[in-house]
Amino acid sequence: TRPDIAFSVNLLARYSSTPTRRHWNGIKHIMRYLRGSTDMGLFYPRGTKSTLIGYADAGYLSDPHKARSQTGYIFTFCDTAISWRSTKQTMTATSSNHSAIHEASRECIWLRSMIQHIQESCGLSSIKNNPTVIYEDNTACITQLRGGYIKGDRTKHISPKFFYTHELQKRVILMYNKSDPVTI
Repeated sequence: TRPDIAFSVNLLARYSSTPTRRHWNGIKHIMRYLRGSTDMGLFYPRGTKSTLIGYADAGYLSDPHKARSQTGYIFTFCDTAISWRSTKQTMTATSSNHSAIHEASRECIWLRSMIQHIQESCGLSSIKNNPTVIYEDNTACITQLRGGYIKGDRTKHISPKFFYTHELQKRVILMYNKSDPVTI
């Protein structure tokens, strides 16, 4: 329940089978941070607009030894984080942002379904017809997804994920975002 440590925990968890002194120091650093921030938490205020907003990003080749990129996304509802993930991508890819937006889009569909079910069960207005905005920091990725095309032979490997995300883009708005909050 702490999105602020998601990246650090994911990074240190990679070395849980063979930790070194450096990794142990990293764990102790996280523990000191948690002890010093016990008053921090997620706050869900009343009266905020009930919109689902996502932020997705990928850090290209964040693990240069294994040629893997880092994927991260955060979704907020009523201006508070409800879902987040920061993880190393499972495959080597030259299109890390396409993979990140694909993972975020899959999470978005699940969250929309869950929120819609809860809202309808409580007799509230549903988010069914409202699009979800997902912010992404790669303008080329957004342009390709909006246009429904991929140029060049070097990007054919991303076609299945790309076209799935392109179809979802009809219900999700993709926008440019400058920051790298979950893939540092």
